[in-house]
Amino acid sequence: MLQSSAQTRATENSSNINPTPHISVVGAGIAGAWQALSFAKAGYAVTLFDRDDEAMTQATSHFAGGMLAPWCEREAAEPVIMRIGIRSLDLWREALPDTPFNGSLVVAHSRDRSELERFAKMTTEHQRLDAEGIAALEPALEGRFREALFFPDEGHVEPRRVLPDLHDKLTKAGGTIRFKTECNPRDLAKDGNLVVDCRGLGARDQEPNLRGVKGEMILITTPDVQLARPVRVLHPRWPLYLIPRENNLFMLGATSIESEDKSVSVRSALELLTAAYVVHPAFAEARIVEMGVGLRPALPDNLPRITIEKNHISVNGLYRHGFLLAPALAELTVNFVQRGLIDNEVMQCS
Repeated sequence: MLQSSAQTRATENSSNINPTPHISVVGAGIAGAWQALSFAKAGYAVTLFDRDDEAMTQATSHFAGGMLAPWCEREAAEPVIMRIGIRSLDLWREALPDTPFNGSLVVAHSRDRSELERFAKMTTEHQRLDAEGIAALEPALEGRFREALFFPDEGHVEPRRVLPDLHDKLTKAGGTIRFKTECNPRDLAKDGNLVVDCRGLGARDQEPNLRGVKGEMILITTPDVQLARPVRVLHPRWPLYLIPRENNLFMLGATSIESEDKSVSVRSALELLTAAYVVHPAFAEARIVEMGVGLRPALPDNLPRITIEKNHISVNGLYRHGFLLAPALAELTVNFVQRGLIDNEVMQCS
């Protein structure tokens, strides 16, 4: 269970949720999938709704990097992201034991050494590697970089694989999924059932402060480079990452732009592709498989929030950290429903 000095027991009024045996979760992306699965494993009858089909190609999760990197994220995120993210690592291991935890590698060219030093000062739980250490860890990068930071306890998942896996585990746990189903969480709550709203930007009817933050990504393929873990390339203007996937695929990601435009710009494409070439020149001969944009749901402070009302719980604002935070946020929601526990850094009762 996620423990925190910020955790308290809810007052009688704020935990006034009807003891219903049925949970409706709206939104089958990574946040909703983990909420539904966690409630099902806790013994509740669960129905998961989504307006998309089983492929979930319209979901933000479809364009995500899937990095489970709480210590790396500390460079730019608040401490609560690392705290919750670390707890999520154990939950990923428990739910999907095959999740790769090969660590994260952070590199920079010599001219950007100051960026590497800044990153090292802002983060913890890393090892410094010299050129020989980099080559031992990733033979494909031999001679490419003089030094790097290695975060050995971090992992990554392939979103388009693990989301169907989570859906499958939900049905095996007794839950029901209804794709191609548009529904209003408030209407579902009128029946007395507990509703967990995980619609992301679709929840603007309830949370007008939500905004979309554009994240562009490119999928490329080449058999000429083999990597075992995500590689982050530090640069003063475009710090980006390269994530290995199955079948010689690599994801280049991701920009973070205050826009809700759903097209990939020429500038972003050039920067993403340049980042790959910086990591290894063989990527110049790779083939582009796909370009895409996901709009990450963000609140004004860029922090996640679980908002609790009678029979209605909203989980939103996961921003750039959906796959990292979703498991632990689901655990917090279940803990509240079962025992009235509140994490004051994340949860808000109204």
